[in-house]
Amino acid sequence: MSDLDVNLVLRSTRVVTPGGTRAASVAVADGRIAAVLPYDAEVPAGARLEDFGDDVVLPGLVDTHVHVNDPGRTEWEGFWTATRAAAAGGITTLLDMPLNSIPPTTTVDHLRTKQEVARTKAHIDVGFWGGALPDNVKDLRPLHDAGVFGFKCFLSPSGVDEFPSLDQDQLAQSLAEIAGFDGLMIVHAEDPHHLADAPQKSSEKYADFLASRPRDAENTAIENLIAQARRLGARVHVLHLSSSDALPLIAAAKREGVQVTVESCPHFLTLTAEEIPDGATEFKCCPPIREASNQDALWQGLIDGTIDCIVSDHSPSTADLKTPDFASAWGGISSLQLGLPAIWTEARRRGRTLDDVARWMSTAPARLAGLHRKGAIETGRDADFAVLAPDETFTVDPAELQHRNRVTAYAGKTLHGVVKSTWLRGERIADHGTLAEPSGRLLERNN
Repeated sequence: MSDLDVNLVLRSTRVVTPGGTRAASVAVADGRIAAVLPYDAEVPAGARLEDFGDDVVLPGLVDTHVHVNDPGRTEWEGFWTATRAAAAGGITTLLDMPLNSIPPTTTVDHLRTKQEVARTKAHIDVGFWGGALPDNVKDLRPLHDAGVFGFKCFLSPSGVDEFPSLDQDQLAQSLAEIAGFDGLMIVHAEDPHHLADAPQKSSEKYADFLASRPRDAENTAIENLIAQARRLGARVHVLHLSSSDALPLIAAAKREGVQVTVESCPHFLTLTAEEIPDGATEFKCCPPIREASNQDALWQGLIDGTIDCIVSDHSPSTADLKTPDFASAWGGISSLQLGLPAIWTEARRRGRTLDDVARWMSTAPARLAGLHRKGAIETGRDADFAVLAPDETFTVDPAELQHRNRVTAYAGKTLHGVVKSTWLRGERIADHGTLAEPSGRLLERNN
């Protein structure tokens, strides 16, 4: 692109690029990154300069695991509120999970319903996963052709009646169909037999809930999934890894060439079972937050590349569903707005850098979904940015969150990293907590 096309230049002493963090000026033209230039490069005539000083310019975050619940359970969350929270937290792209909305995204008609609801409400770019159910194998290829980014299934009960789980034979049938068009299956991997055998009882004690979701349930489900992927030549992705016991199995499968990727979530990487008070069901999620020693092993899995990416698994509900009884309370943690500072706070404590955070929370999720225009500050990508003051701190006040229901496991925590502004295709969509009108686009695979 010529200088004449450039309408915006973003400058900082710390720009996170694929080649490392450096002082740079990022030239933007027509919503794309036209060039990453030396810091003191001349600003083209007619272009506006935004100088962020020493604040860090990151690629906009990509969150591939968000339950927006709209339509059908919009009192839990919705595209308007979820995408505002995302923008406030430095996220510029999210992929919506196919369940907790009614209808679930399990047919092309249902996908179109979701897209119509989201179209005028999205403050950031939004794409959609499809769902794999026992009775919708015939719908998988049409959904793929309609632009979903892949297919989610559960191997144990999902928690909502309209999204039943797959047994091993049904998983094989869906995987074979999806492998036939080189699609991606993303999997909630907990084995129902281990869950059934674990002690289940109503209790306000976190220890009782943790015992009801044993590591063996994850480990066995992941082992079976890898075996199916190996046999069928299928691409699979393990959602929200909680059990560090599964890491050696996953690493071995990757070395062998099995097409398996893995995510974990901020709550598993920053919160521990030891700190959860009895009755504090804002910490409940499935699989569960485990012990500090388990968390240390998950971080090692991130650092060595066994775990590919970090995404939120934002799974909100109304406050009344978070009863003090861990057995009956809705399981899910709201963290769209807080994932970046939560992870940065822990990453810096462990000696990691914002280059690592950008790779885990932007580049790798974009690669997982095939979002080739997202995930990095380099020429040709969308001009999506998060501007972060990494050394500033704030204390989480639920009243300041953009989520529809301001229930959070992070309440009262002091975190490092204040998101100063968020930019979508060269337009500032969040500025010190003030949100612009919706300008997000609906994304489709390979579009």
